[in-house]
Amino acid sequence: MFKSMLTRRNAMLGAAALVAAVTLAQPAAAITPDEIKARGKIIVGIQGDNPPWGFVTSGGKQDGLDADIATLFAKELGVAVEFVPLEVNNRIPALTAGRVDVLFATMAMLPDRAKAVQFSKPYVANAIVLIGPKSAEIKTNDDMAKFTVGVAKGAAQDTQVTKNAPPSTTIRRYDGDAASVQALVSGQVETLGGNIFYMDRVEKARPGEFENKLEFQKLYNGACTRLGEKEINAALNTFIDKIKANGELKAVYDKWMKVPVPEFPETLEGIPFAAN
Repeated sequence: MFKSMLTRRNAMLGAAALVAAVTLAQPAAAITPDEIKARGKIIVGIQGDNPPWGFVTSGGKQDGLDADIATLFAKELGVAVEFVPLEVNNRIPALTAGRVDVLFATMAMLPDRAKAVQFSKPYVANAIVLIGPKSAEIKTNDDMAKFTVGVAKGAAQDTQVTKNAPPSTTIRRYDGDAASVQALVSGQVETLGGNIFYMDRVEKARPGEFENKLEFQKLYNGACTRLGEKEINAALNTFIDKIKANGELKAVYDKWMKVPVPEFPETLEGIPFAAN
């Protein structure tokens, strides 16, 4: 009898665990701007170690271009903003699991990502590059085979370096942008896959030694919501159009990027800007 009770108990526990696992695996319920307004705050996933995009100051304040854009969006909704700093590989899982409402997190707009999240219209332009010593002879992709290359694991630069480097190239992957930059400036790697704004950090750490050597891909960044969330996606697109027109995006660009606001494409192949 005791054995039978244990068997039934174990079966019940197993069933409960299965239900819990299924529940955790299910995508988060859709959220609307009205629900965010009722809550009184929007929860934003952002990078915490990737200036000038998103970083945490020594005083513990979330700052950067994405933080400023997210704060403007919260203001547009009339709510407070709560930031959740995320590593590169945790951005999409945090969104789809419902930990955050939206990503303003240096999210390069790529077709593969568009299968997992809903992108807004683009609000930032970028490029994926290879950074190397000024003295190094790096003129073609084949030249990468002569050097160790560092990248942030799972980021757009990881994809591009892996795609373009010869098979014999040594590629070292690090957890996040800051760790990959540190790998370059500390001599763990000789070159670095990054974006065009990495050079500011590299230059501060090792002045006059490095430069952008190769450009792999031009990119645009957008905000991300969960697939099928039409209302918040529409609100984001209306907001992005507004800050492009009224000069607020230019003010943020002037503050963080020190370059003119680019022309943005009306469409990107394989990446819808509006939720179906």
